[in-house]
Amino acid sequence: MPNLTRRQFSAAVVAACGLASVKLQAMQTAARQTGLRDVFKGDFLIGTALGGGGLAQGTSPLLELVAREYNAITPTNMMKWGPIEPREGEWQWDMPDRFVAWGEAHGMRVVGHNLVWHSQVPSWLFVDADRQPIGKDALIARLESHIRTLVGRYKGRIHIWDVVNEAIEDDDKGWRQSPWTRIIGPEFMERAFRVAHETDPKATLLYNDYNEHNPGKRAFLVGVLKDYRKRKVPIHGVGFQGHVGLDYPDLAEYEKSIEAIAGLGLPIHVTELDIDVLPRATRSTSADVSATAASSESLDPWKAGLPPEIDDRLTARYRQFFELFLKHRKHVARVTTWGTFDGESWKNNFPVRGRTNYPLLFDRAMQPKAAYAGIVALKTHK
Repeated sequence: MPNLTRRQFSAAVVAACGLASVKLQAMQTAARQTGLRDVFKGDFLIGTALGGGGLAQGTSPLLELVAREYNAITPTNMMKWGPIEPREGEWQWDMPDRFVAWGEAHGMRVVGHNLVWHSQVPSWLFVDADRQPIGKDALIARLESHIRTLVGRYKGRIHIWDVVNEAIEDDDKGWRQSPWTRIIGPEFMERAFRVAHETDPKATLLYNDYNEHNPGKRAFLVGVLKDYRKRKVPIHGVGFQGHVGLDYPDLAEYEKSIEAIAGLGLPIHVTELDIDVLPRATRSTSADVSATAASSESLDPWKAGLPPEIDDRLTARYRQFFELFLKHRKHVARVTTWGTFDGESWKNNFPVRGRTNYPLLFDRAMQPKAAYAGIVALKTHK
């Protein structure tokens, strides 16, 4: 290295940073002229999760962004059992109808999320008219009626359904002991898939879960899927949620799960991808997570913006995952992020409320981040 004065060295650093910034801006601009859906055309669908914001008006900056970048949309909450059927037989169709119609108008592959889950359910679901625990036959009737009504309304319009969500525990614990399992037994899941298929035989039906990289969970899930395939249960793919972090999960274990599911002849849908950059915290370790977040800089350290070194790690992590998805493009059918820009991410409030997180590809001003340019470069700068 030649001898430089301090002033010369500083000028060189500024020039180098300026050149990197110009290159990043140029890459972002080039990609934005097409969108992620065009960048990964021929590889897999690129989707995002969309709430009700802007749908009532028919347009918004967020909707314009989604229309440009993506070719698949998933509803965040509006089709979950609690929001869509808060009282038995009383359906809230307005926002789901708008969601599906908007997707159709913009050429999207529309995903329904979700039909059966133990969470975000209405208070009446697992009890009878006297508020006593409901019996098996009555709960089966409710499950079947709900699926037939919801899938039937959008037959031929919703292309993919998350039929059952999170029915398996981590490690080697087997079936989650939710009210579905306790009242009906594990066969509730098979019944849900069969009824959904009977209602719309052309829809793609998925089982959706998190932590499939866990070896014990993977082994149990593979056993269930082998049994389903043998008995012709109509399951058409597996959803890997993809709520990950800068240093977890182990990518080798994640890849083993992709290979295990693909080995059964089932495609993988990455259904809820986001990358948490904040210090890990759980509700079990915080008695009052809201108060903790407000009082602890250690849990919410980057309110004013993400430090460059963390932003670099986020970009590298997104590249690692997309490199893996591209490696297995024959088996990965879709990659969907859970939300579009940082300001709307659920990770701002889970597991600690009120934090400032940066898990997505677009920042709070809905501008593409370095992570966006990083994954685009995988296709455009080989």
